[in-house]
Amino acid sequence: MNEIFRKRHACRRFKNREVSEGDLKVVLEAAESAPSAGGLKARKILVITDQKERDEIVKVTSAWNQKFLDQAPVLLVFIAVPDIAIARFGERALNLYALQDATIAVSFAWLQAVDLGLSACWIGAFDEVALKKILKLDGSSRPVAILPLGYSAE
Repeated sequence: MNEIFRKRHACRRFKNREVSEGDLKVVLEAAESAPSAGGLKARKILVITDQKERDEIVKVTSAWNQKFLDQAPVLLVFIAVPDIAIARFGERALNLYALQDATIAVSFAWLQAVDLGLSACWIGAFDEVALKKILKLDGSSRPVAILPLGYSAE
């Protein structure tokens, strides 16, 4: 783990190289294994590989100089889904637990990616309303982080 912690860094330049389905599956399994409030996993992860969708996402992050997102072959978008836990935890699910569930999953995904030789960068700077619209999220679901995933060109 110490080696993974040392290797992990925010990558903002990616090679034009696809991430294998096998590696992506391992990263997603790691994210899924992350702990969550009450074991309810009040989160979901969207896998964006389509160039047109990635371009749309870049538009809602570009005001914060996140234009490099279109270089990464995969964008993982972590969504807090409070509706999953609200019956059990009420407002705490809405304002805290679902957000924590999503962010812990981001961390697990990123560390697993590093172990596989991949790179990433935690992106929290985006127009949340616009991104929610692009992703067609409804209800109390909200995007929490974008994790561009690929091979470092830095």
